[in-house]
Amino acid sequence: MQTSLENLGSLERRLNMAVAVDEIEKQVGERLKKLSRTLRLAGFRPGKVPMKLVEQQYGPQVRSEVIGDAVQKAFSDAVREQNLKVAGYPRIEPKAGEADAKNIEFSATFEVYPEVVLGDIAASKIERAALTVGDAEVDKTLEILRKQRQHFHAVERPAASGDRVTADFLGKIDSVEFVGGKASDFVFVLGEQQMLPEFEANAIGLAAGASKTFEVTFPADYHGKDVAGKTASFELTVKLVEEPHLPEVDAEFAKSLGVADGDLAKMRAEVKANIEREVKKRTHADIKNKVMQALLDTTKIDLPKALIEMETQHLVQAARADLEARGMKMDQLPINPEMFEQQAQRRVSLGLIVAELVKAHGLAAKPEQVRALVAEQAESYEQPDEVVKWIYSQPQRLSEMESLVLEDNVVTWVLAQAKVEDKVVNFDEFMGKSA
Repeated sequence: MQTSLENLGSLERRLNMAVAVDEIEKQVGERLKKLSRTLRLAGFRPGKVPMKLVEQQYGPQVRSEVIGDAVQKAFSDAVREQNLKVAGYPRIEPKAGEADAKNIEFSATFEVYPEVVLGDIAASKIERAALTVGDAEVDKTLEILRKQRQHFHAVERPAASGDRVTADFLGKIDSVEFVGGKASDFVFVLGEQQMLPEFEANAIGLAAGASKTFEVTFPADYHGKDVAGKTASFELTVKLVEEPHLPEVDAEFAKSLGVADGDLAKMRAEVKANIEREVKKRTHADIKNKVMQALLDTTKIDLPKALIEMETQHLVQAARADLEARGMKMDQLPINPEMFEQQAQRRVSLGLIVAELVKAHGLAAKPEQVRALVAEQAESYEQPDEVVKWIYSQPQRLSEMESLVLEDNVVTWVLAQAKVEDKVVNFDEFMGKSA
C-alpha cells in the first residue's frame, strides 16, 4: 500500500493512498466462489450455478463491497502507521486525474485531535462563596413553607393587596371587544402581577358585588401585538374577595413537614439540614463552574470542526427530546443549530482540557470514590441499599457517577493549585442567583 500525508491546516490532514487492483480482483474472485457454493437460482441445484452467471449477477455488488473494505482497511492501517488521532469521520474520495491501471487511488481528508498544552493554573484567582446557615435563614425558609401552604377565606370588606379576587371583566378598544379581553370567574391575587398594574390598582378597594369601569393603557412592548400601546375600557365586577391565612408554626405544621411527633425543635433542625444540603450543592456547582472557566482561560487550543459539529447535533437532539417531552411538536418549532455552537465549543474545549489534566495528574475516578458518591446520593431515599444496587446495575447511571467523581477530582486539584479566596456572600442573592 502506498501512502502520503499532507498538512492542510493546523488540524486538517489528507492521506493519499492506493490499493492494488490485483489484490482487489483476487478478493472479488474468492468472495464470488464462496457465494457460488450456497447460491440458489431457479433452474440450478445449490452450488451448481455457473461462475459466469454468478459474476454477471453479483460481480458489481461484490466488487463494490471489496473496494469499500479495502479502502477502509488502508485508511485504518495508514492512521495507525502515522500515529494519527482522527477527530470525527474522514471524507474519502477517489483521486482525480488519470486512472492507474495497477492501483485504485483515493484520498481521505480529516481532522486530528489538537495537542493540549495545559496552562499555568497557579496564576488563576478563584473566589469561593462562603455563607452560613443560621436562625434567620431557617426563619425565612419556614415563612416560604407557610406561604406555600396558605389558604384563603372569604371576607366582606373591600379588596386589598394580597387578597385573592374572583371577578368578571369585559374589555373593549374603540367600543369593540378584543380577543382575551373577556373572562368570567377569573381568579387572581392582588400584588402578584398576574394582571397589569393599572388593572390591579382599580380592583383594590372593591368589595364583593361592586363594579367599576376604568381605562387601561397596554405597554408598547406588550406580548399581545393587537393591543400593544392601545387604551382599553374595562368593566370589572368583583364576585368574591378572599384574604390569605398562613398556618401557625405549631405541631400540626411540623407534622405537615414530615416530623411525625410535631416537635418544633426537630422541625427546625431538619429544615436547617435541608438548607445546608442545598447550600453545599449550589456552592459546589458555583465553584465547579469557576474552575472550568479558569481552565478555559489558561489553556487555549484549536478545536476540530468535526467535534464541534457532533456536539452541536447532540445538544440539538437533547433540546428536541426535551421539548417533545413537554408536548411540543417539533415540525412546528424547528431548532437552529447555530443557537448551540458556542455551548458546543465550550463543552468540546473542556472535554479535551479535562481529559489531558486527568491523564497528566492521575485524576481518574477510583472505585472507592464512586462507591462513596453513590452511597451519599442514595441516602436521600427511603431504601438506600436498594438504590445503590440499582445504580450499579445500570451502566449509564454508574458512568454518570464516575464522571461526577472525575469532575470533583479535577476541581479539587485546581483549587489546590490556584489562588483561592473565600468571599462572604449574601445568602438571598447567592441562592437566588444559583437557582
